[in-house]
Amino acid sequence: MRYLALALILIATLLPARGQTGGDNTYEFLNLNPSAFASATGGITVSQGHGDLSLPYFNPALLEGSMNNDISLSISTWLAGIRYGYAAYARDTENRGTFAAGVSFISYGSFTEADIAGNVTGDFTAAEYAFNLVWSYRIDSSFTIGVNLKPVLSHLERYFSAGICADVGVTYHNGRLLLDAGLVIRNAGFQLKSYTGSGGEPLPFEIVAGATKRLAHAPFAFSLTVRHLEKPDMTYDYITTDDITEGGLGENILRHVVLGVEILPADSFWIGAGLNYQRRAEMRTAQRAGMAGFSAGFGFRTKTFDLSFGHDAIHPAGGANHLTLTLRPELMFKK
Repeated sequence: MRYLALALILIATLLPARGQTGGDNTYEFLNLNPSAFASATGGITVSQGHGDLSLPYFNPALLEGSMNNDISLSISTWLAGIRYGYAAYARDTENRGTFAAGVSFISYGSFTEADIAGNVTGDFTAAEYAFNLVWSYRIDSSFTIGVNLKPVLSHLERYFSAGICADVGVTYHNGRLLLDAGLVIRNAGFQLKSYTGSGGEPLPFEIVAGATKRLAHAPFAFSLTVRHLEKPDMTYDYITTDDITEGGLGENILRHVVLGVEILPADSFWIGAGLNYQRRAEMRTAQRAGMAGFSAGFGFRTKTFDLSFGHDAIHPAGGANHLTLTLRPELMFKK
């Protein structure tokens, strides 16, 4: 299995890598977080499945056979009235692995259209969609691999674009150590059709690794996720005319890190909290940082459904809310 992990890293090194993450890609909505649990624990997880069908969105190897016939529905409220969500259904096979199909979307709302003189001529909408075709295969009791093929459609006013990308991931589970780990290459692909026909634009490619450690005698689980392993420099100089540099080595390392903690006071209830340092570093203001970059949430589990809520503090002025509902129709309608 170590050779698979090395192969994933080798593939990544052959793809183009750029410094910073500041608005240099198309289809950036692919990096939005549709999962309430992931939102509550820092915004992303690639190491623990949590029995939640919304989590293979980040790492397809998190798709488990126990999710057979599960339905996951997520809706999120973003800034400026933007809405996005994700829906998925999973089906397990005995010998060929576990499959899931899903669709993610983002609606930017309705806009007023005007000509160059400012005369209102009507209105228009903007939305983007990604279809998720997920497959995972459990190699043994420790390792699982997964692939997520994602056709993408984008319609912004009269401009249309289409692309295709894929996620390739692996997870490791050690029950004796209560340890889970994951590695994933996300959004590796290209545009099939650009908005203007003048050439393809880069997609939000990244390599993510993470680990989750549960405590044997206390109801806690701690997660560490490292994003953008392909980008050594995560700082961004927004004001190039001054002589101020954006932090040093320690600051740059922290910008790769997402921390999360899960508290399990009972089998049917969880509480989570997290910190995305990159978000905090970029979204705080000169006057105050507030809770920017922090997140929290909670969830309930029953035999027939799970309900989770998460909140991201994106900026001192506001944040985003996430709601995820997981349904188990087989148990709901079981006689």
